[in-house]
Amino acid sequence: MNLFEVIPALLIGAIIGFFIKKLFTSQRVNSAEKKAEIILNKANQKSSDVLLEAKDKSLKIIEEAKTEERERRKSLADLEARVANRESLFDKKLMELEGDKQAVANSKQQLEKNKEEIKEIRKQQLEKLEKVAALSQEEAKDVLMKNTEARMKDELLHLMRKLENQSTEEMEAKAKEILSGVIERCAAPHTAETTTTSVSLPNEEMKGRIIGREGRNIKAIEQLTGVEIIIDDTPDTILVSAFNPVRRHLAKRTLDKLMVDGRIHPGRIEETVATAKKELAMDIKKAGEEAAYKAGIVGLDSKLLQILGRLKYRTSYGQNQLQHALEVSHLAGLLAAELKADVGVCKKGGLLHDLGKALDHEIKGSHPEIGYDLMKKFGLPEEVAYMSIAHHENHPTTLEGVIVKIADAISGSRPGARRDSFEEYIQRLTELEDTAKSFEGVEKAYAIQAGREIRVFVSPDKIDDYASEKLARDIANKIENDLKYPGEIRVTIIREKRITEYAR
Repeated sequence: MNLFEVIPALLIGAIIGFFIKKLFTSQRVNSAEKKAEIILNKANQKSSDVLLEAKDKSLKIIEEAKTEERERRKSLADLEARVANRESLFDKKLMELEGDKQAVANSKQQLEKNKEEIKEIRKQQLEKLEKVAALSQEEAKDVLMKNTEARMKDELLHLMRKLENQSTEEMEAKAKEILSGVIERCAAPHTAETTTTSVSLPNEEMKGRIIGREGRNIKAIEQLTGVEIIIDDTPDTILVSAFNPVRRHLAKRTLDKLMVDGRIHPGRIEETVATAKKELAMDIKKAGEEAAYKAGIVGLDSKLLQILGRLKYRTSYGQNQLQHALEVSHLAGLLAAELKADVGVCKKGGLLHDLGKALDHEIKGSHPEIGYDLMKKFGLPEEVAYMSIAHHENHPTTLEGVIVKIADAISGSRPGARRDSFEEYIQRLTELEDTAKSFEGVEKAYAIQAGREIRVFVSPDKIDDYASEKLARDIANKIENDLKYPGEIRVTIIREKRITEYAR
């Protein structure tokens, strides 16, 4: 095949291929146009549906808005109607108020007019009476008052004296009857304790053994027990001195045990002191429990009973304080039963009224405040804790406080309860007078009634009435803080100015 035959064949093939391609292309275009037309028709149909749906929704929204608008207009119309109704009612009330106001004003004018008429009538009547009696109104009033006063004065004074004497006599008789009955029912032994603790020795040689080589034994005892041991020329006796009575009894127990054992050296002393402490603690607790049992009181905390038992080793002017507490408890209970007071509060308060004395050597403050704080700490009620303070107050605020104060005074003042040596008695009175004289403006001071009252005479030019009240309180506070005394001391300030002139 030559070139001329190949080229026409290629041309014919190319032309045929072109037409075939064009045919296929035309078919594809027609197919694409049909698809596009179908998609377009679908899109138009969908848009028509969306448009119809949107129109439906817009119509619904418009209808709802119209409904809300109608309701709002209706509510506004109702509101306007109510406001108009209220305005009409308000106008009506206002008119009524104006009418009432005018009526009140008219009534007031009429009342004033009537008052003037009554005054005029009264004036005319008084003038007529003055003419009849020949006295003015003031003169008649003075005469009437003087006659009434003169007539009633003697009668009132006589009646007042009669009632006062009758009341005083009846009260004193009743009080004596109650107190005598209570005192008779409370039998108490005379005190037999002293404030000095002595230790008896089997022989004089024991003094040297207690002292030890270079004083090491006596130093160990004093250091471990907190006391001072006094060894003098008294035969077969040594003295134990300490401000705290519990320490004195601890030292006495220790010395008694050492003398029985016979071995006295620092090591043995330390063991004996530890043993004596345990025994003393048990004895103190037992004493507190027995006191509560004798008083008929239950439910007290064991630690509180331990503190109460310490009063067994505390004395006040020779009177054992635990025995004193028991006496006050019994007396207060009997008095409470007679006076219809709370017997339980009186008995418990009486037993614990001096509880602060068990720790006043160790805690700062006066024993009433210490006792009050202790009882509150252990959960006792306020009316019981108050007894610690009430028995030192001039005027207790409760009936039970007055009863415990009286019972405390009976127990402390009964014959044989307390005792002072003559020297101690004179020293106490002297200290009392010197305390009062130490204040500026005091001229003289006298202790009377066995030291239960101090009368202080002051200079009237230096001390006025107000300063006298303050001075009495200051003297009482200084006595409480600086002196030791049984019961209570009354401070009386006397301010007197005498002016003397002679007519010649």
